[in-house]
Amino acid sequence: MLVLQPSAILAFAGLATFVHYNDEKRMIPLEAEQTTVPKRCNRNRPAIGGPFKLYDTENNVVTESKLRGNWTLLYFGYTSSPDVGPAEVQKMADVVKLLESKHDIKIKPLFVTIDPQRDSPAQLKAYLSEFDPRIVGLTGPVDAIRQIAQEYRIFFKKVGEVGRDYIVESSHNMYLLDPCLETVRCFGAEYKASDLAEAITTEVQKASNSATN
Repeated sequence: MLVLQPSAILAFAGLATFVHYNDEKRMIPLEAEQTTVPKRCNRNRPAIGGPFKLYDTENNVVTESKLRGNWTLLYFGYTSSPDVGPAEVQKMADVVKLLESKHDIKIKPLFVTIDPQRDSPAQLKAYLSEFDPRIVGLTGPVDAIRQIAQEYRIFFKKVGEVGRDYIVESSHNMYLLDPCLETVRCFGAEYKASDLAEAITTEVQKASNSATN
């Protein structure tokens, strides 16, 4: 049985306190062309997360509407992270493989940089390909990154800055988004890949059972 660690409980509890923040702005309209979205998504509601416009490693525009209809595992990091960051990206890659091989579940892994000044699309692509080329890297203007980080309650700040030499302190949570773009779970860095895969499987199965009832 998966035991939820205290830090993860506190992290998700913190997220819940912001659910009513700026509700009107954070309503997510149903995209008319998204015919594969489950019926339970066919209404507006406040959510953790919100509209964004970023760019992938091929310089293609990516908005929140492109996530609809898919389960998504979302992580905010940066390619120069010296320790926790690479471990979390490797965990994400391992989880994707476990879900597909062991549970026959496909999930979209998404990496949003919090260091857009150094993480160009080319830099992101080279970095993520070392872990798993299926991980989608997103970057964009500083203001756009700040916006999406605020929407997902991500803390980050530069420390020890000398020119372009600095590190970025940040939270290290992963977010599980369902096909309606709702944040279903928040996972702290203490989760192992196997535990994370089991927890995601449980949420996907619960959603599937709910849809058929």
